[in-house]
Amino acid sequence: MEPAQELQLQTRDSNTFDPSAANRIPPLKLIHYKWWLRVSIYTVFLLTGQSAATLLGRLYYDKGGNSKWMATLVQSAGFPALLPLLPLLSSPLKSTTPSSSSTQPKVSSLVLLYLFFGLILTGDNMMYSYGLLYLPVSTYSLLCATQLAFNALFSYFLNSQKFTPFILNSLVLLTTSASLLAINAGTENTSDVSKGKYVAGFLCTLGASATYSLYLSLVQLSFQKIIKQETFSTVLDMQIYPSFVASCACVAGLFASGEWRGLGKEMEEYQEGKVSYVMTLVWTALTWQICSVGLLGLIFEVSSLFSNVISTLALPVIPILAVIFFHDKMNGVKVMAMLLAVWGFLSYIYQHYLDDSKLKAHKRISNEVARSAVEIC
Repeated sequence: MEPAQELQLQTRDSNTFDPSAANRIPPLKLIHYKWWLRVSIYTVFLLTGQSAATLLGRLYYDKGGNSKWMATLVQSAGFPALLPLLPLLSSPLKSTTPSSSSTQPKVSSLVLLYLFFGLILTGDNMMYSYGLLYLPVSTYSLLCATQLAFNALFSYFLNSQKFTPFILNSLVLLTTSASLLAINAGTENTSDVSKGKYVAGFLCTLGASATYSLYLSLVQLSFQKIIKQETFSTVLDMQIYPSFVASCACVAGLFASGEWRGLGKEMEEYQEGKVSYVMTLVWTALTWQICSVGLLGLIFEVSSLFSNVISTLALPVIPILAVIFFHDKMNGVKVMAMLLAVWGFLSYIYQHYLDDSKLKAHKRISNEVARSAVEIC
């Protein structure tokens, strides 16, 4: 988190104070506001991208789409849309120390890292596809809500995430919100599948939630321990290259499974027509990329747990959008779920506000120590 880095820099510099260095350090308020602006932009990317992609994915299935590999492919195939941004976004996002800015990760390490994350995404997206295919929407949504609990566990062990009463309150509220939506969905959707397929869908969805949570924590850990490059381009690299690997794996699966033979018929029979079929897939791919950039940006700026909290916040947002675009009914359970999610989100934000206030207090103390050192000299 950027304010913490600023505090560390100031604490080290207070022992060897250079008066001329004060003119080279950006004002603390400016740095603070820039950080919140970036977090806000990433949050908007994540919420809008995830909501739009989920609605478009539902539209694909509702109008006649049935290819599991195609539904998995579009979750990663939109990465070429991000390539033009790379030359424009190479400036640092945060203040870096000389050691971190001069350290370059090995190319072989990056290749293995991108390959590893790409294969994780492929398996994770496929498990979600099978879960949605075999489970009622209520059970599927309820299992997806466990992602936040899994992420809290992995963040504690891998990312040294500290838990406070406000963070725990946020986790409970957001999980309860998602659970209410899942239970409510049980009155709207039913699915008749065999017991074996039901168990397979249950295990796939639960495994996908745990795998995705592990993926978020590992991405944060790789930024800290391996990449060590604090630029927006590194965030895009972490999205583009694993997406390329995942797309290649999905294309291979599409041909190996033989599903590619039925795509022509699927397009012909799509209820909204061929053009709508293609545009649905294209926009689904693009919105998933917007969602992923927001997700990785929040991991980079804050933590994997925070990004997952924002992702869970989208669960009650999607029914609101469904009311607007698909004319779904809004009942009391959905309203309650939305209010709980907003409460949980504000609880988590308030904890970050308290942390930021403490950092500001330490900053003022460091500045006073520095001024005292100058007066003594």
